[in-house]
Amino acid sequence: MKPLSRRFYALGVIALAAVIFVGVNIAVDATFTTDRIDLTENGLFTLSQGTRDIIANLKEPITLKFFYSKKGAADYAQTRAYASQVRDLLQEYVALSHGKIVLEEIDPEQYTPQEDEATADGMTAAPTDSGDVVYFGLYGTNSIDGSASIPYFSPDREAFLEYDLSSLVYRLSTPKKPKLAIISSLPLDTGYGGMQAMAQGASQPFTIYQELSQTYDTQMLAPNFTSIPNGTDVLMIAQPGPLNDQQNYAVDQFVMRGGRALVFVDPNSELAAAGNANQGMSGPASSSLPRLFQAWGVGFNVSKELGDLELAQRVQTSGDPRNPVSTYPIWLHLTHDQFDARDPITANLQVLNLASVGALYRRKDATTHFAPLVVSSNRAALLDTEQVSLTQRPQDLASLITPTGKQYVIAARISGPAKTAFPDGPPAGDAQPEVKSAKDINVVVMADTDILDDRFWVRVGNLYGRQIAAPFADNGAFVENAVENLMGSADLISLRTRATNDRPFTVVQNLQAQAQAEYQEEAQALQQRLTDTQQRLHDLQQGQGTQGQNVAITPKQRDEIERFKRELINTRSQLRDVQHNLRKDIDALGEFLAFVNIVLVPLLVACFALALAWLRRRRRARAIQM
Repeated sequence: MKPLSRRFYALGVIALAAVIFVGVNIAVDATFTTDRIDLTENGLFTLSQGTRDIIANLKEPITLKFFYSKKGAADYAQTRAYASQVRDLLQEYVALSHGKIVLEEIDPEQYTPQEDEATADGMTAAPTDSGDVVYFGLYGTNSIDGSASIPYFSPDREAFLEYDLSSLVYRLSTPKKPKLAIISSLPLDTGYGGMQAMAQGASQPFTIYQELSQTYDTQMLAPNFTSIPNGTDVLMIAQPGPLNDQQNYAVDQFVMRGGRALVFVDPNSELAAAGNANQGMSGPASSSLPRLFQAWGVGFNVSKELGDLELAQRVQTSGDPRNPVSTYPIWLHLTHDQFDARDPITANLQVLNLASVGALYRRKDATTHFAPLVVSSNRAALLDTEQVSLTQRPQDLASLITPTGKQYVIAARISGPAKTAFPDGPPAGDAQPEVKSAKDINVVVMADTDILDDRFWVRVGNLYGRQIAAPFADNGAFVENAVENLMGSADLISLRTRATNDRPFTVVQNLQAQAQAEYQEEAQALQQRLTDTQQRLHDLQQGQGTQGQNVAITPKQRDEIERFKRELINTRSQLRDVQHNLRKDIDALGEFLAFVNIVLVPLLVACFALALAWLRRRRRARAIQM
């Protein structure tokens, strides 16, 4: 028999490999429908344990209707790709639910009953360039006619897809919303301008209030409230006005009876101050609960706010066009190093943006346990609030800070045994039965209210007439995590912060802070010297007499003008050198990284290839010799 050629063998091997490849793919697709390999640092593409718990705890089946216009979206690659991602994730939910989640896919073409169904379920019709519309949303129902929907999957919320889906499933699985009562001088439910402005479309609720209202039965208490509503699961207090004895007693007894509270106070609320200045409101710029804090073992000085050189946010300034960015030490950018990794409220947080915060501490006479949740860096100090309000420039604020070397507590959990704030009995006229002590209280306190301000954590946009919120910090997640934890649940906590994973250039930030600390004082002195020289030169060149008329310039004055000009040139040169020093280390780092990427890596690859070729050639030469 004639032996088969090597070429035939090669073709056979290729054909067999192709058959095996297709077979393995079919087997894997049929067997491992929900298994994935996620190589991201924080497992961003792996279903969190919170989602798995929500699905596992489903008591009754729920139905999800996924509306997607295939024909209308055919020309939009980004929408098609996102729709495929949504469909895959929904199918993963179905697979994990073991029949508790029923998924229906509906293609609502125009002028069909399916389009009527999409419209009836509140889906948003997105117009296209061709005049067609695209439906791309989700509608869910449970067995007792409860419903929830995502009218349109906005690309801005793609990073929060798992949270949005799990939140919808969670709301359907818990049809009775827990009750959240709110005491606040801030118009969280209406936005600035009140109900009248909101009715006219000129204002809208704070984003955090809208988020809370989706999950909980929220109730804003009137300023003259006298009791906490029955059935309240958690009481939230944010920038309270002065409470009278009866109101303090109502809060005190709610906590003594086992009610949970989330409290936000502030030595200098920029959120309240902005409302007072722009909208004619009369809420307090500072707030505290001195009588209740004393009973709970919490110390808080309402006249002190925190300045932190390490956590200072970088802000745009208009004073010096050559250096338009400065660090603002009373606006803080906190990362995971400042959060308690053991507490479920803060364990998954990545970023918090706060402003004009205060500091909490445990009182010496406290009977409760004081657990810090959020802390400053050790390059911080307390400043007088009044002095801060009189200091305009960020550089001047930084010069006021002498770091104490210790970390200050910005937020804390208060738990354990506590006594009433009214040891002598209830206020006159209060008929509530009295509780004088409690085995365990559960209160979370934060010394900042600007955490609620939209501008520090969320970008709010409009998509086809609907408001879309895209967080860039975890401020909202902290509030929602705290409420959910105090409610006794933690299923959604692990999902909220996954998309705001902060990956800052820490080396560059440290170099910027170090350079600014070293050269800022010298730069300020040179700038002042430059200004003074320019003013003196201007006065001499004007040669104004006592009556405002020009007079002849003497030789001595001319020499002095020349001297000032030389000094001006010299000072500008020195200032340029200092400003160059502010960036020289960063520029050097950039040049080094560019060298590594452009020259060193290709050079190493080339050397490796040459070495490999040399080794192969040497092996061949040895084989021939043998």
